[in-house]
Formats: sequence, structure tokens, C-alpha cells
Amino acid sequence: MAVTVDGTRDILGIWAGDGGEGAKYWLHVFTELKNRGLDDVLMLVCDGLKGLPDAVETVWPRTIVQTCVVHLLRNSFRYAARQDWDKVAKALKPVDTAPSEDAATERFLEFQEAWGRKYPAIVKLWSDAWAEFVPFLSFDVEIRKVICSTNAVESVNARIRKAVRARGHFPSETAALKCVYMALMSLDPTGKGRKRWTMRWKAPLNAFQIAFEGRLTPANN
Repeated sequence: MAVTVDGTRDILGIWAGDGGEGAKYWLHVFTELKNRGLDDVLMLVCDGLKGLPDAVETVWPRTIVQTCVVHLLRNSFRYAARQDWDKVAKALKPVDTAPSEDAATERFLEFQEAWGRKYPAIVKLWSDAWAEFVPFLSFDVEIRKVICSTNAVESVNARIRKAVRARGHFPSETAALKCVYMALMSLDPTGKGRKRWTMRWKAPLNAFQIAFEGRLTPANN
């Protein structure tokens, strides 16, 4: 899923994979998109998919990769005992709501001091994802809501899964892709969802115009 300069969301393509999502797979997808005319990508939000950042850098060197903060938090709870979930969430909130990268680093060091001995895996999770976590911190709170999560993609995936499960069995890969295509075409038949999103996009667009000066021109649409 992509958002154009004018705020229009679009599904750029459908690919049937073999279960692997390494750098080679993503390089194939991104190269195809570039060959079809996608010359520039300002930011790419993902959920920590292996190999994706390297593939992006190869095809679009100037693209900023932002990890999904929601997934990062969700994955943190996998390493914590259920009785500590609320405490861990409270301790991490100052990190992902920090006003700047420096402030986030300070809050993360505090989290590490408080919880690092008990949950070193959580500390490692955030440390490994840090370079892809911090980009959204340079934007204000309203804009962060738009660029820090892959919720929009997850919503589309949920609709696709529902349609596929309802069908149950497919005689071929082509038949499955047709089912996915029909599910995508029925996402917003009235256009109301698109209008709401376009209105939300106004503030991010103004910020991106400053942050990515010279790259949001009509020629890059």
C-alpha cells in the first residue's frame, strides 16, 4: 500500500510469494515497482521484515525506513510475563512518545536500567530496531500517528484473509489472486474512507514538504 503526494492511498501490486520474505524477494518487488515508474519513496513503514531495509536502500537510496511502533511494542510483550505487561508498557511509553531522538535515548536507557536484567530480550529487540524506530520522532504528534504504524496495511490484510477463508479452496494461483483482487476492489465502494484519509493527510503533507524539500513536486507524483 502506498500514499501518493496528493494523499491518495493505492495498492501498488499483488504478489504471490513462496513463504520467504528476505532481501532477494523484496528487491524483486521494489525493482518491479521502480520499473513501472515509482521513482521515489520518501518513507517506508514496515513491521521489521527481514531484508526489507537493505532492499529499499538498493532501489531507493534516499528512502527513510520506519519500523511499525505498534508491532515493536506488541513484540515486546512476547518476552514479558503477563503480570508485567502493564508495567512494561508504562515504562516504554516515554520512549515512543519522546519529543526527540535524544530524549528517546535517555528514556530507553532508563528502561534498560529498570528492566534490562529481567527482560534482556526486550532491550535487544529495541536496540536492534533503533535505527528504524527513531525517524518518526522528528515529526509532531499528529503526523506521527500517520507514519508510525502499519495499521492501514493490517486492515487490508484482514479483509483479504476473510475473503480467502470464505472461498476455502483455489484450483490455481491465478484463481487465488483473482479473489484477492476482488477483495481489494470492494474495500471502499462509497469513497468515504478515501475522503477521511485525504483530510488527515493535509498536516503530514505540509510537514513532508519541508522535511523532503524538492521531492514532493508534481513531477514526483
